[in-house]
Amino acid sequence: MHTIYIEEGGYEEKTPVITDIRFTLQEGEIIGLIGGNGAGKSTTIQAMLGTLPYVKGEVTLPTFGYVPERPILYDYYTLAEHIHLLVQCSAQPETVQKRAYELASLFKLDTHFEEYPTTFSKGMQQKVMLILAFAPRYSFYIVDEPFMGLDPQAIRALIRLLIELRDEGATILLSTHALDTAEKMCNRFLCLHNGVLIAQGSLQALQQHRDEPLLDIFDRVIDEVTYASIS
Repeated sequence: MHTIYIEEGGYEEKTPVITDIRFTLQEGEIIGLIGGNGAGKSTTIQAMLGTLPYVKGEVTLPTFGYVPERPILYDYYTLAEHIHLLVQCSAQPETVQKRAYELASLFKLDTHFEEYPTTFSKGMQQKVMLILAFAPRYSFYIVDEPFMGLDPQAIRALIRLLIELRDEGATILLSTHALDTAEKMCNRFLCLHNGVLIAQGSLQALQQHRDEPLLDIFDRVIDEVTYASIS
């Protein structure tokens, strides 16, 4: 188990964007990181990745796979060359290559190996990032808005993949606005608002009644914080 504690973090030392964020990473679970636009989800992920200019706290992570919110691709590399670069950097090249080609088939990119991903649609580029992130086997994955741009078949394939990895013991931090999807697959949720972690726990722990959906929980906890600050 790993504990994440971000006392404060931001882009300048005297201007924190996120404060007092503490949670644990446990084996075999999908953790939903939810919040509105500007809530601090991406900033929290940057703090965990070590790419945020200022972080005060304690963040130690195992080796992990990462799917960024926006695809990061090489202009003059084909899909096959992207995979080849990943394989060359791997300690288990044959295993990673086999897995990458299996994922390319899963996401229906196996006829596009000699094409340039920078010319792909947003959804196809997202599939490339999924292939590159999930081809190596990790115990932890950070996945930032992975459903954006994906077609329904790809979304179903990704959900099955994430659940499969969880069931094999991996931990997945899933940042998403797709609350209906997150509700069905996440073991636990972290709700951010204005850079603060305002609620966390399983769906059952956060519900006021048995059938309360995640979207209603999300609205309620934000309202509770907003009205408390006004009073």
